[in-house]
Amino acid sequence: MKKLFMSLLVTAFIGSAAVAQTQDQTTKPQTDQKSPQDKAEWDKKVKEELKLTSDQVTKYDAISKEFSDKMDAIAADATVNADAQKERKMQLKKEKEAKLFEFFTPEQQTKYKELVEKKKKDTAKTGS
Repeated sequence: MKKLFMSLLVTAFIGSAAVAQTQDQTTKPQTDQKSPQDKAEWDKKVKEELKLTSDQVTKYDAISKEFSDKMDAIAADATVNADAQKERKMQLKKEKEAKLFEFFTPEQQTKYKELVEKKKKDTAKTGS
């Protein structure tokens, strides 16, 4: 009887471990890091919604790349705690927006702010 009970216990343990492992692989990680696809989709949306000129697209791409690299460097820096990283990322977002607004028209600036707000609300709803 003890052997049967132990066998059932081991089987249940292995089964639950397998289920937990599967759940970990299918759950999207809860991080501030955006995938390259997410970044590309956002950039495409901004360019289309704001109707950027070819000159503006060139400037936008350069600024976007510059700040994306800076964000990645912050995320990779293990010497900085999470709160400091978050604060630095917020500061970088403000700097990026200021650089973009140097060549955005007033209408584009307004539309960009609306897109950012919508993105924040959508992110808050989905929790990712």
